[in-house]
Amino acid sequence: MFFKMLFGALWRQKRKHFLIAFTVGLGVSLATAMLGVMFDVGDKVNQELKSYGANLNVVPKGTSVLGDLYNLADVGDGDGGAGDGDDAPAVLEGDYIKEDELYKIKMIFWAYNIVDFAPFLTVRVEVPGASQPVELTGTWFNKHLSLPTGDEVDTGMTAMRSWWVLNGPAGDETQDPAGVMVGAELAKKLKLKPGDVLTVSFPQTGEKADLNVRSVFESGGEEDRGVFAPLGIVQTLAGKRGLAQRVEVSALTTPENELARRAAQNPGTLTRQEWDTWYCTAYISSIAYQIEEILPSVRVKPVLRVAQSEGAILSKTQLMIVLLTMLTLLCSALAISNLVTANIMERSVEIGLLKALGASGLQVSCLVLAEILIAAFAGGIGGYLVGLGLAQFIGLSVFGSMVAVKTAVIPLGVLMVLAVTILGSVPALRALLGLRPTEVLHGR
Repeated sequence: MFFKMLFGALWRQKRKHFLIAFTVGLGVSLATAMLGVMFDVGDKVNQELKSYGANLNVVPKGTSVLGDLYNLADVGDGDGGAGDGDDAPAVLEGDYIKEDELYKIKMIFWAYNIVDFAPFLTVRVEVPGASQPVELTGTWFNKHLSLPTGDEVDTGMTAMRSWWVLNGPAGDETQDPAGVMVGAELAKKLKLKPGDVLTVSFPQTGEKADLNVRSVFESGGEEDRGVFAPLGIVQTLAGKRGLAQRVEVSALTTPENELARRAAQNPGTLTRQEWDTWYCTAYISSIAYQIEEILPSVRVKPVLRVAQSEGAILSKTQLMIVLLTMLTLLCSALAISNLVTANIMERSVEIGLLKALGASGLQVSCLVLAEILIAAFAGGIGGYLVGLGLAQFIGLSVFGSMVAVKTAVIPLGVLMVLAVTILGSVPALRALLGLRPTEVLHGR
């Protein structure tokens, strides 16, 4: 009898129940889209921020000690400079990283989180027309690596400097082994443009090279006064074949928490369980530790301004999405409350008759709530499917890539439907319990 009355009420009140289903579906679709983006936004935001520079700096251990003593952020040129090169200590002989070992960076536990990396070797060279030595930095523009695991990797500086404004094509050692990128300030001073030839000489070794100006770049920083060239050319000029001074690494990371901060200070203070959690989570400190494990002769320093910015932006973005999701569900609950209340008022005579025939307030409430839940879950299923499509649209529009479908959204969707339906039905059910059959049936 209960199910007969239930389905009969659903059919008779199909318009009202359709509106309830539509309201729940609308709220669930927006919430599903928001939650889908939130679960995937960490990788998306990190991927976007990776285009603005590296978040790990790899330097030789000896150079790292000097940098700590002199409070230096980066190692400078090979003939004694660091930073601006005025008061910096000289780089010790032998304090270099072997280029042929850099492939190991892509063989750590979090190898797939390493987006790009590139070595750098900076020397000061003499250039005709320049009143003072010019910094010539050798790097990988676009390097193809074949790993012992069989994987193929393309990496280099070009991807890590995507914000540079270029006049001409980016450097590419495979297409133009002598092609260089000249900073805008230096190009203006020397009146260089793409297609010109730049002659450089290194006094310490007496080596000279004629370089093709492939492009002129504008970075907005000190790099605009220098030149970037294929690493092999600079190694030859400086007599440092197969060596680099530092390596910049761009990695996808998880925002730091208390565990990560403790591990960064001293991993030895962690318990075994804490160690496993830290090591198997893509914290910037754990990735740095793993690179030092596989390259024992280096020290890896997180670029804190980048790493902290990533964590702050991600946390604020996720908080904003949670607040918007809660607001959406609250609006849906209010709309359902109005719809259910109107439905009960229209059916007050029917409800009064049920009570007069012996039905208790609880039984009538269960009947009405069952109707609402069926309509709500029907709308919730449709809303979930629409929300998945909406999440993909947001991902493609904002991040330029699809959003990964997370199974955790399904139980959350069920909970959202229940919460919205019950929360929205409470005021109406209270009104239902207050209906008196004698007053309703007599038209009062």
